[in-house]
Parts: sequence; structure tokens; C-alpha cells
Amino acid sequence: MDGTQTDASITGSGPRNASAALHGGPLALYRARVAAGDLAADPAQELAAETLQDLWRRLRGYDPRPEAPEATGWLTRVFRRKPVDEAPGDAPQGLYLVGEVGRGKSMLMDLFFETAEVSRKRRIHFHQFMQDAHKRIHAWKQANPGDADPIPPLADSIMAEAALLCFDEFQVHDIVDAMILGRLFEALFARGCVVVATSNTAPGDLFKGKPGRDAFLPFIALIKQRVAVLYLQSARDFRRDRIRGLPTWHVPADGRAERALDSAFLELTGQPNGKPLVLEVLGRHLELPEESGGVARASFDDLCGRPLGPADFLALATHVHTLILDNVPRLGPDSADRARRFITLVDALYEHRCKIVASAAAAPDSLYERGENASMFERTASRLNEMQSQDWLALPHLT
Repeated sequence: MDGTQTDASITGSGPRNASAALHGGPLALYRARVAAGDLAADPAQELAAETLQDLWRRLRGYDPRPEAPEATGWLTRVFRRKPVDEAPGDAPQGLYLVGEVGRGKSMLMDLFFETAEVSRKRRIHFHQFMQDAHKRIHAWKQANPGDADPIPPLADSIMAEAALLCFDEFQVHDIVDAMILGRLFEALFARGCVVVATSNTAPGDLFKGKPGRDAFLPFIALIKQRVAVLYLQSARDFRRDRIRGLPTWHVPADGRAERALDSAFLELTGQPNGKPLVLEVLGRHLELPEESGGVARASFDDLCGRPLGPADFLALATHVHTLILDNVPRLGPDSADRARRFITLVDALYEHRCKIVASAAAAPDSLYERGENASMFERTASRLNEMQSQDWLALPHLT
């Protein structure tokens, strides 16, 4: 999930103006999108864009990796890097953008990431970053059973890929994550890594009320030292504004409906396509074709045509705020397993107020009229109907 778009799709104002805005930084790009009518003007967002613009200027051409004529491979560059206790003195301070859901934090970071003139950069959901970190730690321990500390080589491998890390939805809920974050980020900052993050939670409230939080406090202090905190005080929930203006149930599931779902994805994310989403669930991987900015897209068969269960749907409903679902079929006696999974999926989405935009063979009340679970589906149909109402669409997502 890297936020990449074509110039014209970002600004809606044509390739020449778009290219100029891209090279002018996130503030120029933000103003171009407002001028084109793609964004509504918002003082809080413009202030955040100005702050990101300042960081953009300081980061132009930034690369803390020492170069040498003979250093051609990434392993050579890794082992020539300064030791962990020699932090570069010229590393720009990053930014931690915090605010309520739907205020445009991810959109602003997308503009910053797209324009950042840094040769090695990565934009990723923080949950996915930690999953990847755990996998690398496990692989390193398997390959190096006699060595006790995987953190320095992990930081080396991350820095070999990106000197700028942009994290979406920075949250810490897992004690295992909490225990490695302090040392990992200390090592990354010491190597010159610059971090930009969005979050619904202020740094001082991360991991609040969880067992073992005292051991997590040095990480909070480190974040406050190396990353400036900016509160996005916008009064409008732009995400809810967008979803409330969209039709959410399209019948029948034909070409017109598919185009409507394409438009919904573009409207909600600002991008025509997303990146594959992989969630780790009880040691397994749940893979979906597309995700961007908290909006996932999958087909009915992707989710209900394979043996998934409540844990999978819970992980999905808490990870994304909107699911775009293609091709919900009519259900009957020959599709009892798929119907049961769909019931469980809708329950998870409903309980966590995850919005759904779908194409279907029929209206909810007519999807499942006879079969083993037909009577149970009456509640599901009722929930699907409620989930199309403007009042329900205005409810905040529950993670």
C-alpha cells in the first residue's frame, strides 16, 4: 500500500498541472486538488499540508546511507552503515499526525508520500509492518540459532529498503509488538530513518491500560523526541460525508454495478485500484485482492466461497472501515455453507460498524428465501437494509 497514483488521477486537472503540483510538494498538490474540486477546502487540512510541506523541503534528496564506489550490493551497503549508537545528526524530525477518523489524515500522507523526493521510501499500514517484522525476526532466528539479538539486523534490512517510512493507522494493541517496538525504533532512528505516521491515538495514549505498559513508556518518549506531533482538528468527518453520498447496494450484479463499485472505490480512496491485503489470523493468512486507506475490495467467493470463519471476518471488520463486495449471488439449498459464512461476515461487519458497498443478484430480503438457513437469514437481511441507511452510515467504525 504505497499511495501511488498517476499525476492526472491525483489532481483531476490534467497531466501538465498535475506534474507541476507533484514537483511542488504536498501543499501544492493539496491546493491543486481543492482548486479542481476533488477536495473541499479545510483549514485544518491545509495547516497539516503546510507542516508536511516543511518536512518535504527538508527531506529532498535525503539518504543517510553512506556511499562508496565499491559498495554496489545491498549487503555491502548494510555492513558499511554507521553502528547503531552513532545516530546521524542531520536526520529530519518526522511527523505523527493524530486526529479522529475521517478527517483526511491518510489522504494527506498519500500526498506527502507521492511527492517525497526520497529514493527509498515505503508506505504501509502499521499492522502489516509489524506482521512483516515478526516474520523477519522468526526467519533470522531460524538462520542464526546461536545469536541472541535479531533487532540490529532487522533494522539494517528495513533501512536497506527505505529511509522514509510512512505508517497508516499507527496503533499498538499486541504485547508482543509493544515489547520489540522500543528497541526496533531506537535502532531505526539511529540509522537515520524518518517516520511519518497517522493515528487516531495520541502518542501518550498508545497501549494505555494494557498490562506491561510501564515497559512501553520509553518508546512513547522516543516517539515524542524523534517525531513531531500534529493534531488534525478538522470539524468535518470527510469519510462519512463520502460514504453517505454513495448508493451502497447495486442490483443486479452486472457491468453497470461493477462500474458503480469501481467509482465507489475511487471516491472513497482517491485511487482507482488498491494493493493486495494480507491479514494474519491465528497463524494463517487471510488474503484480499485490494485495499487502500481502510477500504477493501473482494468478491463474494473470495470471502464466502472458501473455508473462512468468525476470526477471519472479525480481523477484516476491525482492520478496514469499508468493504466493497462484488457479486453476491442468490442463495439456496445448494449453498448452505456459503450462506452461513455470509451471515457470519455480515454479523462481524455490523457489530464493528464496518460499511458495505455491494453488487448483488437481488435485494437483501430476496437473497435467501429457501434453504437450511433461510429463517436465520431474515436477521441478516434486516441488518443489510439497516446498513444502507444514512443514520447507520454516519456511525463511527469500531476497531
